[in-house]
Amino acid sequence: MSSSSSKSLAEKPYTPDGEEKPPRDMRFWLIFLCLCVCSFVTAIEIGSITTALPTIVNDLHGTQFIWVGSAFALGSTALIPFAGGLAQIFGRRPILLGSLLLFAVGSAICGAAKSMNMLIAGRTVQGLGGGGIISLTQIIVADLVSLRERGSFNGLISIAYAIGVGIGPIVGGSLAVTGQWRWLFFVAFLRLRTPPGTLREKFARIDYIGNILVVAATTSTVIALTWGGIEFTWGSAHVLVPLIIGLIGLAVFIVYEGRFAEYPMVPFDVLSTRTALSGYAQNFFTSMILITISYYLQVYWQACYNVSPIGSGVDGLGVAFIAAPMGLIAGVIIQKTNSYRIPIGVGWILMIVGIGLLSTLDADTSRGKSIGYSIIAGMGIGVLILASYFPVLAPINVSQNAHALALFVFVRNFSLVWGVTVGGTILQNELNKRLPAEFIAQFPGGVEIAYSIIPTIRSLQEPLRTQVRVAFAESMKVVWWTTTGIAGLGFLLSLCMKHYKLHTAVDKDWGMEHAHKKLGDNLEMT
Repeated sequence: MSSSSSKSLAEKPYTPDGEEKPPRDMRFWLIFLCLCVCSFVTAIEIGSITTALPTIVNDLHGTQFIWVGSAFALGSTALIPFAGGLAQIFGRRPILLGSLLLFAVGSAICGAAKSMNMLIAGRTVQGLGGGGIISLTQIIVADLVSLRERGSFNGLISIAYAIGVGIGPIVGGSLAVTGQWRWLFFVAFLRLRTPPGTLREKFARIDYIGNILVVAATTSTVIALTWGGIEFTWGSAHVLVPLIIGLIGLAVFIVYEGRFAEYPMVPFDVLSTRTALSGYAQNFFTSMILITISYYLQVYWQACYNVSPIGSGVDGLGVAFIAAPMGLIAGVIIQKTNSYRIPIGVGWILMIVGIGLLSTLDADTSRGKSIGYSIIAGMGIGVLILASYFPVLAPINVSQNAHALALFVFVRNFSLVWGVTVGGTILQNELNKRLPAEFIAQFPGGVEIAYSIIPTIRSLQEPLRTQVRVAFAESMKVVWWTTTGIAGLGFLLSLCMKHYKLHTAVDKDWGMEHAHKKLGDNLEMT
């Protein structure tokens, strides 16, 4: 913390527990607006790809559609602990700027892609930036707002994110229909600030070994999950070897960080309570379910209802626009009651009911029912996405927020890999069983190629069209059954939480600088 900042401590307002509380002046709200814009930009990219993906795969004559989602998830996961550690060493501004730059570069590569390999490479770079943006947004909010008040503020950011996710499928679908999907990959830039200190001192505090371990282990695990059941059988060496190496690598990373790292990226005392462990696990399952619904509801609507990408994007608006208000309501309730356990339990119940109802959908079920069921699931998702970090942060000191949130976002993004790949594997395996043999025979690459036929199902001749629609509907039921079971496990884990009083102060070493500066400097962030 700077000397000017130290001198002004006595002039700042304090909370009842004796720690400073940042003022809510114009600079605070400008900072908050910047964070909302960051969330919106990231979300619109993520949301737009889901509806446009079948068209993109078809245009690029690709076969490995799952890698388009997995590559983003891999990139956004692998460097999140690193980004959190760098934010603690170098400050928030350069890391967020670097993340935005990576996101822009990845978007440009995707927009210029002439092949699936180039698109996947761009999505990986995009993911590197997206993961940093998401984690830094959470960390900066924690710097500025106490945990007790954070529910409502994160609810507002969630609304910005939900708007991006909500309009993203429509934007993506519109551009896919007109053949202009390359314009999906666009981004803007924002500004932040760095703390004092020499570069030599800062670089000496980077956990190089830990970063190498987590990136290598995460990559190996994702490769195995993406190949399993599609390119190779789950029992093949191509899948088992990288999966085992990846899981062992993650275990070695945990041991190294806990016992040997001088400056650990993840101080594992943030995992020292069963409440925190429950929070991280619930976070994993919530995000896994969220990405499964985001990706595979679009598949169901386009394959079974013969709707366009625009139509399926409109159908998905209910989930996006109910999730954010539910999160905001949950945040306000948590703030008023100083308790997170009941809202989290209600969130899991809503999710279980909603996904359970999705598993009843047939090829001829009315679109209204499918939308209504998805909205119920979306209500639960909205509550849990916002509320699941309360049990993670409540048991620890506010000085550990950055590391805990970096791990929280890492777990969240790592779960996205599992959601995309597990859902895709189930879908592909079930389609192998259910699609007419003569239909599969048209695709030498197998059912993964058949994914690209979704935009043209409406043009198939009867009875083949109905057979294909039924095959997709019945295959999706298995995806929803599995997802319902995961939601049930999340609910059981929520019962392990204890009540902790929510912090009413922020870390005094971070947040806004209160020294008097010219207006141009005041628009920057710490």
